[in-house]
Amino acid sequence: MRPARRGFLRAALAASATGALPRLSWADAGAPAYLAAAKTPDGHYALHGLTAAGAARFQIPLPGRGHAAAAHPSQPLAVAFARRPGVFALVIDCALGETRARLEAPPGRHFYGHGAFDAEGARLYTCENDFEAGEGRIGVWDASDSFRRINELPSGGVGPHELLFDRAQGRLIVANGGVQTHPDSGRAKLNLPMMRPNLAYLSPETGAALEIIEPPKALRRNSIRHLSLRADGAIGIALQWQGDLPEPVPLLATHRFGAPALTFLEAPEPEQLRLQGYGGSVAFSGDGALLGVTSPRGGRAHLFDIESSTFLGAAALPDVCGLASHGDGLLCSDGLGGLHRLGADVAPTTLKRHNLAWDNHLVGL
Repeated sequence: MRPARRGFLRAALAASATGALPRLSWADAGAPAYLAAAKTPDGHYALHGLTAAGAARFQIPLPGRGHAAAAHPSQPLAVAFARRPGVFALVIDCALGETRARLEAPPGRHFYGHGAFDAEGARLYTCENDFEAGEGRIGVWDASDSFRRINELPSGGVGPHELLFDRAQGRLIVANGGVQTHPDSGRAKLNLPMMRPNLAYLSPETGAALEIIEPPKALRRNSIRHLSLRADGAIGIALQWQGDLPEPVPLLATHRFGAPALTFLEAPEPEQLRLQGYGGSVAFSGDGALLGVTSPRGGRAHLFDIESSTFLGAAALPDVCGLASHGDGLLCSDGLGGLHRLGADVAPTTLKRHNLAWDNHLVGL
């Protein structure tokens, strides 16, 4: 960002504090359509803002490897989370390219790499692990007061990896992966024989469970990890199998609040095996007709027609993981710097290649 431009934005921000001008918006950060963390060629890390065509709008350094980001609904603020088990998150002003605040996990907690703002952007919710109790927590931070921590809620399970705020219904949706970890054991999984993942719908005020859905017993090692919310309230879910994989397992599911069970989607067996038990990201297309899941281990992106639950096909893309809606299709990112569009024909169109290694997720704005 040019110094003159940065100085103008600082002046505008100062004036907005007195009520003379409106707050800065995402347009002041170059109107990005996506946020994504990446590793640069010199081994450093940064948060990037990208247009729908894959062009870079900004690059802001991070102190370590990023995972995902939470985007403020109106202001150009992004909360960049360290890869789990991380104990910090940075609130970044994407218009000025500066860190506004640093969130520290309380003693005995670590972040899981994901969080979400409420509908107004007044509160930030973060996925956390109470590692001594072996229970999931949701941290609550006041975005209007320097991101001061004001509360914490039960996550409804163990290992809350990702959460969404359903703005239409005013509730939290949490992917409790079911996997217990402890910093003393690194990323070791401590409870695989007893794990119980679930999808939890929670009150954002009290953390009261509005509904909790578990996979069937035979799929209890299928960790619920990532979520996508369609405009009508349907949830897309990416799963990751824990332990040995003796046969293909479904790694994509859907759910609607009030439904008694998850609905699983699978490719034909040879193709399903190629995913190697790992669903990396999930997303609906912008029109809600398609649902995709990626697997960096398998180098595949699978696409389904939701109305008919039909498997449309697979795109072979090495180290693909990030996934987000892109018009009536999907945009995916890979560890080789590629940004690719997928449509109903599943054939990938490369929009851009950057000299970067994209990390796990694309966050749509």
